[in-house]
Amino acid sequence: MSDLEAVFLDHRAPLLIGGADTRSFLQGLISNDINKVAPAHAIYAALLTAQGKFLHEFFIADWPDAGANGVVIEAEGERLTDLERRLTLYRLRAKVVIAKAAERLAVIALLGPDARAAIGLDDRPGAAIAFGGGVAYVDPRLPAMGVRAILPRANAGASLGAAGFATAPIAAYDRLRLAHGLPDGSRDIVVERYFPLECGFEELNAIDYQKGCYVGQELTARTHYRGTIRKRLLPVAVEGPLPPPGTPIKLGERDAGEVRSGLDRRAIAMMRLDDVEEAATKGLALMAADARVHPQVPAWVRLAPAKAS
Repeated sequence: MSDLEAVFLDHRAPLLIGGADTRSFLQGLISNDINKVAPAHAIYAALLTAQGKFLHEFFIADWPDAGANGVVIEAEGERLTDLERRLTLYRLRAKVVIAKAAERLAVIALLGPDARAAIGLDDRPGAAIAFGGGVAYVDPRLPAMGVRAILPRANAGASLGAAGFATAPIAAYDRLRLAHGLPDGSRDIVVERYFPLECGFEELNAIDYQKGCYVGQELTARTHYRGTIRKRLLPVAVEGPLPPPGTPIKLGERDAGEVRSGLDRRAIAMMRLDDVEEAATKGLALMAADARVHPQVPAWVRLAPAKAS
């Protein structure tokens, strides 16, 4: 069996944006700096409400075929129509064209210790390269998550096979992201309820504090500089039957969090940090239905966001 695995992420889909005003249009909306997007670099970013709460998360890569200044946004497939609608509302007179492309383009995760080398990439987050008639880039959130690719469906299998990749099920991707504690869109991040810094967006390179204004910027920046994060999405080890998404986590009679997505004996959970600390200090059980959960803190997580000097 090959150590190189290609997982078709059928729950993700591409949205093409092109036109003379593409960059300025997106710059005023998203949490990251669109000017970082280039043929050799992709980014991770979010669209927030005016109150700074989560709406959409996505990857953005250079895509010349979309037209002048063209980019491809990779986002949640089932919510792509909502993302397109929201972007269209902001478009006004901007010279941009927005088009879905899921029928002809596939989103793929390339996994394995040698995945980057097989594509010709180094380990820099977001490092990108033209590949197979599309684009491949090191996961901008965490290089340990491998490579993401957007390829024409018609020849994706041939391109991946020639590079040594064997097709793997979605569970391979989920096990890797759960092991690293990475959220997966609205499966883990509740729309219009969670804040980006509660979900690790700062550490996962989705926020640029130097880029200027965007929707939801004021509250996001204030939270960052004050360091007032009381809840976090964290990976949890599950001892007992895997609780379904939405199951409350209890510390005694008190609500301490909520289970989100999971697989096997791992899950993502939104946890109150004071309760996590109390449970650890006093040796108390955190229970989700009939399962005990053990919060973990991955190396990339900073529970107290660093304040700017």
